Amino acid sequence: MSFHILTDSCCELPDEIHSQYKNFSMIELTYTIDGQEASLAMPEKEFYDRLRNGAYAKTSQVVPSTFEEKYREIFNSGENEILYLGFSKALSGTFANGKIAAETVTKKDNQRIITIDTYSASLGMGALVDYAIELRDSGKSMDEVAEWVEQNKLKMNHWFTVDDLKYLQRGGRVTTSAAFIGGILNIKPVMHVNNEGRLIPLEKMMGRKKAIKRLFQKMEEMVVNPEEQKIYISHGDCLEEAEMLAEMVREKYKVRDLIIGYNRKVIGSHTGQGVLALFFLGDHR
Repeated sequence: MSFHILTDSCCELPDEIHSQYKNFSMIELTYTIDGQEASLAMPEKEFYDRLRNGAYAKTSQVVPSTFEEKYREIFNSGENEILYLGFSKALSGTFANGKIAAETVTKKDNQRIITIDTYSASLGMGALVDYAIELRDSGKSMDEVAEWVEQNKLKMNHWFTVDDLKYLQRGGRVTTSAAFIGGILNIKPVMHVNNEGRLIPLEKMMGRKKAIKRLFQKMEEMVVNPEEQKIYISHGDCLEEAEMLAEMVREKYKVRDLIIGYNRKVIGSHTGQGVLALFFLGDHR
């Protein structure tokens, strides 16, 4: 028997990938621009252009009632098992609300919901969803897939840099003075998501090119069995640099696949235009 995989839009999987999935749903987080509710259908290019022109974007988490409605909809369609893979609870209350809803929604005796905090974001979370879909479609049970995700989620490396520190400063990731000085000196942080699912600055590089090269060096240091992996790259409207990073990967490794996708509007609201991230499996984060 199959089961339904549910996630939220912070997994940032490209439409051409997740549109091919069966028994799959994605709940959308919402956002506003300059205090006005914004369209989820807004093209990412338009969104980032508005940020460049000074617009301020703010995001909202998914409330429990929305999850309850989705769980009931899936059960009413005839499916009895749901695996929810959620956005890191250290970055949003969305996962906690999904878990609350799973515990309170009325279920029949043969209906189950498993919820997993992926401690991941963007295509790091998307990669876990993508692998989970593969495993399920190969015949694995919900318990087997859930166990694989639990065993591998803290091996999913997230390495990224940003172009403008003001977005991290707004979210409390760097101080106001660090953002100001960084802007003047052209300092670009190299960051990762730690085992608690938090964004952590680790290194400071002088200039954008050095920061991008350092992302690839982190992969060289930490990747395990790259030829068996899909590698994921996300970007905040800097496709040329994403493709440059992808070429670094392809020149050294014969990976199973390499997927490039936009940072969508919700995560882009917190990282800004120019964010560039690399995701892969290591033996730890």
